[in-house]
Amino acid sequence: MHPAAERLWKLVPKFGQDAIASTVDRLKGVTPPPPPLPDEGKPVRLFIGPVNYAGQGYQWGRAVETSGEVSSRNYVHDGNNVLHYPADYTVSWRTTEHSRAWQRAMIDTLAEHYTHVLIEACYPVLGGMFSGDMRRQIARMREAGLKVAFVGHGTDVRLPSRHAELDEWSYFRDSEWVDPRLVEPVVAENLRLIADTGAPVFVSTAGLLLDLPEAHFLGVIIDPERWANDAPLLERERIKVVHAPTNPIPKGTTYVAPVAQKLHDEGLIEYVELQGVPNHEMPAVFADADVVLDQFRSGDYGVAACEVMASGRIVLAHVSDQVRGEVERHAGMPLPIHETTVECVEATLRDIVARREHYREIARRGPEFVRRLHSGGFSRDVLMQNFLEA
Repeated sequence: MHPAAERLWKLVPKFGQDAIASTVDRLKGVTPPPPPLPDEGKPVRLFIGPVNYAGQGYQWGRAVETSGEVSSRNYVHDGNNVLHYPADYTVSWRTTEHSRAWQRAMIDTLAEHYTHVLIEACYPVLGGMFSGDMRRQIARMREAGLKVAFVGHGTDVRLPSRHAELDEWSYFRDSEWVDPRLVEPVVAENLRLIADTGAPVFVSTAGLLLDLPEAHFLGVIIDPERWANDAPLLERERIKVVHAPTNPIPKGTTYVAPVAQKLHDEGLIEYVELQGVPNHEMPAVFADADVVLDQFRSGDYGVAACEVMASGRIVLAHVSDQVRGEVERHAGMPLPIHETTVECVEATLRDIVARREHYREIARRGPEFVRRLHSGGFSRDVLMQNFLEA
């Protein structure tokens, strides 16, 4: 929306916005799909939404279904799913925000057919109901007998001031990506909301435990078999180094790309930078790589690093000692990601070329680590023990 039009739009009362948006949808022939129904034969029926970042809402749902006790459905706004990760139910943001009929249908469906709701990233599951007031929405769901929990994905619960203080490479130490002063009050309110509701809380990555120490580490999920390959590693004279940032600034691309390009021009490595590659094409990309440069400004790791580890490739990333200690405690083995800050990318790449067998051994441990912590079983058990069996 044009900024001028957006300013005018915000002057319209909520009921007026709803009426206008609903009229536009009717004129366009848009008919919101009815909310999805679970398997009524299962004693636990879980609803997850509404962001599905990196397809994790869908994956957590599939994981808990392997217990045999749970039927799960997830949903996502289509604008949050531009890479088309699998989802059980997709609906437009305009529908969820402005269609009162959809909002009534959603709460009625949840009340009648579900037992639990897992709220992702503090986004309103009921869309624009109560003008998006999460406290009122949660109260309404609880009145209907639903058990509610939260899962934090990342910047929704990562407090900029704390992250900037603890990590010298934090993307919140400047405004290159986002202005931390704008993010701080939003995250602070999310943390207050979680604390005030007293609901169970989970985090997708271990670094978020710094902001939510009472949370349960849930972990991200991938399908290890999808990424498995038997391609040789570090056998080319010029090793192939890939960087595929979904968002270059928080990934640290501006720091690491010039270094990798320098070594490429020197003839030591072959550097390839990719953007916008669909997820279904990435297994072949990683199988053809020797080294993947992941992320260098968060101190954490996520789905992409797990995919690379499952591929048996070398992951270079900056991962804090706190994260490493937490995941080693759960996995029973060290995280096989070679610690690399933006200051030592060049030295590390040169060392890989010189000591290939040492790094092959690190890469060999990647698939086992992913199977232990990121293939679904661990996440299922965490949800069952701390929410779904309560």
